[in-house]
Amino acid sequence: MTKIYAIVNQKGGVGKTTSVINLAANLAENGRRVLIVDIDPQANATSGIGIDKNDLERSMYDLLLEESTAVDATIHQEEFRLDVIPSHPALAGAEVELVNAIGREYRLQKGLDGLNGRYDYILIDCPPSLGLLTVNALTAAKDGVIIPVQCEYLALEGLTQLVQTVELVQKYLNPNLKVRGLIMTMYDSRTNLSRQVVEEVRRYFPGKVFRTIVPRNVRLSEAPSYGQPITAYAPKSPGAMAYKVLTAELIKGDKS
Repeated sequence: MTKIYAIVNQKGGVGKTTSVINLAANLAENGRRVLIVDIDPQANATSGIGIDKNDLERSMYDLLLEESTAVDATIHQEEFRLDVIPSHPALAGAEVELVNAIGREYRLQKGLDGLNGRYDYILIDCPPSLGLLTVNALTAAKDGVIIPVQCEYLALEGLTQLVQTVELVQKYLNPNLKVRGLIMTMYDSRTNLSRQVVEEVRRYFPGKVFRTIVPRNVRLSEAPSYGQPITAYAPKSPGAMAYKVLTAELIKGDKS
């Protein structure tokens, strides 16, 4: 049974794309069949896994406008043994083009239905907003949302709005939608603030925060510019070790 998760937070710079790429790479290393779905017009997950976003025959844009199937839009990334439905800057205009389309919130779900269980995990990288593209991701995410939260001041700001959006999508579009877990990212063990943020988020979301905490790590931020997950770029770095343990935690939780 395919697990489909949307990795979402309308706040930018919290580690969404980093989490998508590195969870996907580690899942693939664990023998899982993995698909990254990039529904962010910035296409950072696409370029961060070594695919040129400006040299695509088909992309997420074509899928949402029903001009391509998911199978035809998928690119196999041989080096990291995973697949990607890439994004393209043209996707920025899709929300306007779909504004009057019937069933516009279900375009991604409908497209992914055509994959017929060929993957163990589908991870959707969302844009830093709560617009139609993110709503499409939430509607398609039958197994829930994973929320990266930066260990910095005002970390909880915006989370209330995100949870409200999740509840609205659950009520009207995807009754199975739930919060699968929150990932604490960019943790700095030298500061009291990081520890306080983790405690606060755990208090607000009891039982929902992954035990594994991702540290602030230069190698993690460098890896996407080389088109590589941290498993390839710096496999022994603290960031790489954190995502390896986080992936094992996700797999274990999905089995239980």
